[in-house]
Amino acid sequence: MFNPKYSVTNKILNNLTLIATDREVIEQSHIVPQWEIKLRRQAILRNTHSSTAIEGNKMTLHQVEDLVQGKSVIATEKDKHEVLNYLEALEKIPTLGEKGKLITGTLLNIHKIITKNTLENDKDSGIFRDRQVFVGKRVFEGTSYKTEVIYMPPKTKEVSGLIEEFIKWLNTKKTWELNPVLLAGIVHYEIARIHPFIDGNGRTARLFATLILYLSGLDHRQLFALDDFYDTDRQSYYNALETVDKETRDLTKWLEYFSDGIAFSVNEVKESILKLGIKPSKSAGKQIVLTEKQMKIIEFINRNEKATNRNFQILFKISAQAVHKELTKLVKLKVIKSKGKGRSIYYLLVDD
Repeated sequence: MFNPKYSVTNKILNNLTLIATDREVIEQSHIVPQWEIKLRRQAILRNTHSSTAIEGNKMTLHQVEDLVQGKSVIATEKDKHEVLNYLEALEKIPTLGEKGKLITGTLLNIHKIITKNTLENDKDSGIFRDRQVFVGKRVFEGTSYKTEVIYMPPKTKEVSGLIEEFIKWLNTKKTWELNPVLLAGIVHYEIARIHPFIDGNGRTARLFATLILYLSGLDHRQLFALDDFYDTDRQSYYNALETVDKETRDLTKWLEYFSDGIAFSVNEVKESILKLGIKPSKSAGKQIVLTEKQMKIIEFINRNEKATNRNFQILFKISAQAVHKELTKLVKLKVIKSKGKGRSIYYLLVDD
């Protein structure tokens, strides 16, 4: 069975301590839902931009924001599809898998979502590679360019077995007893190492690690923009991946870097919350816990400034009465407010 090798160094321990401390501030802060939605949306957009940019997507963060809002953006169709696909996958994180019940299909499904309409051959989307691939870079030598092989993944015939062993390990009780930071880091590296797909391996590895952080509870509200950390210094990201010895596969240096990224991302969220003037206090009252449907209602209003009952009938494909029930709950929680009367009634976020 797959058995990751690494040592917990002082650097990793210090990072885990910083992460736990900053996360405690976040968890104790009484963030009203509309601010949480905004922080979550910012993280998802930044992750989308950064993860696709790492792989060569030329769209800027501003263009990504415009595209998501339905505005016209000057970019290639491939770049636009990559962005919308990754955004879709991030928004589906809560539904992509269950803790301890992940399957090979989970990985294939993630790949299928993020590579839809972006590969040379659509048949390569959502299936393991059927031919050898390699990671390379173009270098100038003499009078022309040539491709230099940086990494040669396992043989094609080995991919299925390696993934099966990895998933089996991932579903054991002992595995989920690991610190979530270490677990997500191991998952990220192993998928990147096996390189199970023709293309999109980096995005799949980062997305799967994000899923692990969500399922473990470390980032259950999807507030951390870890991919943004990678994109800030891509060379350091690549160098960190290359620190793992091909023979021993010791992950220590990689996990030091990965925990640096989590610590940086969690601290960013903490600082954002403190800048909003939200003070951590156990006496501030419990967080308002919303259902997935209620969160989507708030996100919709946040994006469109206002919304009607009819908007949500179409969005959720449910009756006006069912929508009214959800809206009434949010009004009572003072998360949204209604304006107008009768058929002209619409809803806005409550300013806080």
